Amino acid sequence: MNETLRTLKERRSIRQYKKEQINEEQLNLILEAGTYAPSGMGRQSAIMVVVQDPELIQKLSRLNARFTGDPDGDPFYGAPTVVIVLADSDVNTHIEDGSLVMGNLMNAAYSVGVNSCWIHRAREMFETPEGKELLKEWGIEGNYVGIGNCILGYYDGDYPEPKPRKEGYIIRA
Repeated sequence: MNETLRTLKERRSIRQYKKEQINEEQLNLILEAGTYAPSGMGRQSAIMVVVQDPELIQKLSRLNARFTGDPDGDPFYGAPTVVIVLADSDVNTHIEDGSLVMGNLMNAAYSVGVNSCWIHRAREMFETPEGKELLKEWGIEGNYVGIGNCILGYYDGDYPEPKPRKEGYIIRA
């Protein structure tokens, strides 16, 4: 089977991670893949913020948890790395651009032996005063909005089986 198709078929969203940090070579390959995501008119409206500091990840997790209905939970599942994807809302394809970056990150992660999951609520996180303050601390100016949080790490547990593909997924007209 083609290596790309194998990655697309076998990658799963992982929700239980070892504390072990991913290595720098893996991280750099994953991030590079993110920079090659397609974008509307090649504008590259998305940016990525890499967070590996456990205290900052915990702060981000608590901020995200406010919007889950379980404010005491850990929506980042103990992952040691979080890549926050933001996109410039002045670009009309910013949501699509950022979503494609997220897809590239997750597929590239699997291809280099790292597991991942897309964690929603990035938009809500960075609309809060705390989120806006973080953007300011990171030197991010402009009309950037949160698209997704890509958590990265090594799974701790059984690897999930794929769900069957739904009937009628493909319609040929």
